[in-house]
Amino acid sequence: MDSPATTIDAAEVERFSRMAAEWWSPTGKFKPLHKFNPVRLSYVRETVIDHFGLDPKAAKPFEGLRFLDIGCGGGLLSEPMARLGADVVGADASETNIEVAKIHAEQSGLAIDYRATTSENLQAAGETFDVVLNMEVVEHVSDVDLYMKSCAAMVRPGGLMFVATINRTLKAYGLAIIGAEHILRWLPRGTHQYEKLVTPAELDAALQETGVQITRRSGVSYNPIADQWRLSRDMDVNYMVVAERPNG
Repeated sequence: MDSPATTIDAAEVERFSRMAAEWWSPTGKFKPLHKFNPVRLSYVRETVIDHFGLDPKAAKPFEGLRFLDIGCGGGLLSEPMARLGADVVGADASETNIEVAKIHAEQSGLAIDYRATTSENLQAAGETFDVVLNMEVVEHVSDVDLYMKSCAAMVRPGGLMFVATINRTLKAYGLAIIGAEHILRWLPRGTHQYEKLVTPAELDAALQETGVQITRRSGVSYNPIADQWRLSRDMDVNYMVVAERPNG
């Protein structure tokens, strides 16, 4: 009997589980994500507010919207979304990550529905969301097509999916792997594997016939002088896309 298809890469899950206790340390192994968080948070906030016609001045503009943070790790995106008023499901294949996320959310006084599960299991359960956050995950799964299809299937009509990942280019290899992992040591060696990086064309292909359409593409570049990440036109290394499921 064949095993059911899965997006889990056991080695990747184990790697991130070992680092789970450091999720919320801005100077620990996830320091690059803490540095990266402001640009992706503002990108999500502004795009969601504009798309759904929400009040940008509201304290909790996302009230009434249901979010999925797939591959949520320790909750670095789930918590800000909950603070903005969203009803958040945070899912991760690592039970250790989920336990860390649950503890931190409780300490922060936030109600977030954290689950140790996969995109395909959530889809099979019939879960749907107004917004799916698919950030820095696609390069860590075992089956990109299955993963993207299961994530896209959970986007409600009129809803959005955000995808952030790293392009598979020589420039990305030099900066995101050799530079970030081996020279600057921003990340533990082996965090990213070049052959698993996903190009924009491959992402487009994986979303074919899913019913969602990419409507926005942005590069994200690091400015060493300002020590911050910014949106840019350069998609050669880090990039983010927004996909929409049309109404009707």
